[in-house]
Amino acid sequence: MHVKHLSLGNFRNYETVELALDRGVTVLVGRNGQGKTNLVEAIGYCSTLASHRVSGYVPLIKTKTTKAVIRLLAEHHDRQNLVELELSTEGSNRAKINRSDLSRLRDVLGYIQTVIFAPEDLNLVKGDPSDRRNFLDQLLVQLSPRLAGTLSDYERVLKQRNTLLKTSRSLPSNSPGLATLDAWDYSLVELGAEIILQREELVEALRPYLESAYQAISEEKNNPSMFIKTSVFATNIDLESDTSYEAKKLNRSEVAEKFLNRLRELRSKELERGVTLVGPHRDDLVLMLGELPAKGYISHGETWSYALSLKLACVGLLKSKSQSGDPILILDDVFAELDTVRRGRLVDLISGNEQVIITAAVAEDIPDILNARTYTVTNGKVELANG
Repeated sequence: MHVKHLSLGNFRNYETVELALDRGVTVLVGRNGQGKTNLVEAIGYCSTLASHRVSGYVPLIKTKTTKAVIRLLAEHHDRQNLVELELSTEGSNRAKINRSDLSRLRDVLGYIQTVIFAPEDLNLVKGDPSDRRNFLDQLLVQLSPRLAGTLSDYERVLKQRNTLLKTSRSLPSNSPGLATLDAWDYSLVELGAEIILQREELVEALRPYLESAYQAISEEKNNPSMFIKTSVFATNIDLESDTSYEAKKLNRSEVAEKFLNRLRELRSKELERGVTLVGPHRDDLVLMLGELPAKGYISHGETWSYALSLKLACVGLLKSKSQSGDPILILDDVFAELDTVRRGRLVDLISGNEQVIITAAVAEDIPDILNARTYTVTNGKVELANG
């Protein structure tokens, strides 16, 4: 898969821009704040309906305007799809595929597949569990777009259940309001069990690609591994302090039964705190290097290798599962952060991908061996620097 053309209207710092792209490697060069990352952010947004830089979509809309438009023409084996998104601060967001309106914005998922690696991805290793959950969930919706609905429904039920917990703190134990809470428990368990199992299956599928990518990119030959730490099966509601936890193979009935029992066990604590204390919203992806957890134990260089390997693992998995060929690989301001050895190894790993889009502050950060087509980006204007 590759992007042939990108059009933006009132997106970030662009009033309008038209950018023709091709297979192979494209480099967007520009100083910070000129708009190069905005271009790749728009491409990535079409694949996951999420930005790799901010939460929500409102920051993507140009200041003092109310609507932003992204049009992206992608091709695979001479078959083309035109993806159009309209983001609005005043009305509903809308999407089209090949000029036809979609009933829901999330129906656009599955047409474009991307993998973005940016300096912020170091947080996959050293950041909060929410960073790692988002990483898994964005990959899940690319592999199985229907799960976007499951994730959205879970967030809705979780929010409503938390609201009910807050308003039920002072109710007596036989109050009808607590019976309503039981109904929300069943909805939360039904949706949450599927998310837990889907994440577990994803990690199993991703693990061999992580191992392969890490061995190819890193000078250190430690063995990376990962597993999901599921709050439903933990003995302590504070997962970080739960050292007794062991990874286990899960099945749906076991997850659902344990989930429901844990909600009942923790009911008094949840009412006291006004929040739901177990479920996929509390889980974590544990990353290991050798016998030690990667978070807090590995060096800065190893952290770069690990984060990059996670993203290259996504490329490998998407290639193996997709009917649309290679995902579009985006490297956003990362070459300047890599040492010479990691740069060279990364070039070897990405050179065979159908389309790679790289951003850089200066052209000298990009190895000449990539033989890239280069654009300069200056104050929202994009110009071809070479043929």
